[in-house]
Amino acid sequence: MTVEAEDLKEKLSAAVPDIGAVVSIARLSGGASQETWLVEAARKFILRRTPGGVARGTSETAVPLATEAAVISAAHAGGVPVPSVHWVSPENGPVGVGYLMEHVPGETIPRKILRDAEFTAIRPLLARQCGQVLAKIHRVPVASLPKLNVNDARTQWNTYRDIYDSYDYPHPVFEAAFKWLEDRLPERPDVSLVHGDFRHGNLMIGPDGLRAVLDWELTHLGDPAEDLGWICVNSWRFGNAAKVVGGFGDVADLLAGYAEAGGGPMTTERVKFWEIFGTLKWGIMCMTMYKAFATGADASVERAAIGRRSSETEIDLVNLIYGSAG
Repeated sequence: MTVEAEDLKEKLSAAVPDIGAVVSIARLSGGASQETWLVEAARKFILRRTPGGVARGTSETAVPLATEAAVISAAHAGGVPVPSVHWVSPENGPVGVGYLMEHVPGETIPRKILRDAEFTAIRPLLARQCGQVLAKIHRVPVASLPKLNVNDARTQWNTYRDIYDSYDYPHPVFEAAFKWLEDRLPERPDVSLVHGDFRHGNLMIGPDGLRAVLDWELTHLGDPAEDLGWICVNSWRFGNAAKVVGGFGDVADLLAGYAEAGGGPMTTERVKFWEIFGTLKWGIMCMTMYKAFATGADASVERAAIGRRSSETEIDLVNLIYGSAG
């Protein structure tokens, strides 16, 4: 155990005595912006906290961890499969900014979920399950939630247009996509809770199906169709392009599950709009990764590699807008 882990173990044991003696604590891989620790006590927990537990500045997109924990608790009360939140650390406490939640076993790595034999039986059912879970998320009463930003289609269009323009690095396909979306921007619907990043990596899946929805840091109020379109983005299919929903299912099954679980009116056209919007957003996020690498703000190879993937989204946008599916 590292010195950092040993120190955190002692602080956590003192701060949360009702979990019993902490036997071990280990930093897990994954999580681009937050630390994730596996805590073993009388039972297993996950500690999610800011790097070093230090408070960060506010973000236009990512909610504070205390807000994230409150949203997860509201979702849990609404029947959404999420880890139950056990404890939220006070910002000035010894553990720092973070919260402790139950450990849910399962798999989040796309390659394993899409290819390993243990998931063969459940893969054809996952799209329907995702639709059912999304319906539950979107039915969480807004009144039960902490204050969240409203981030509808027009707001996001303006945000990503500003980001794209600031880079002064023209992508003609992105320009065409912005115009396509602008011409079709919907009127603001009745807003609901939106997860904001419902895709592989944030879904804990077992041989029995979808066990938990993780990583709520991009949650907001908005158009529920956004979540359905995001999981359809080709970048989240990991090579299984024919299966539009996460590389494992079809939109018809996603919408069927959504309707079965009491989701509001939804059409394939609304889902496609947000699939195209999500593809453009991911392309601009890739540009942001490249910018961080090019300026030296984050000179990691990972940032450079992800930055190159903006070209993939250009191909996807051409196929979506002008191809046979357009």
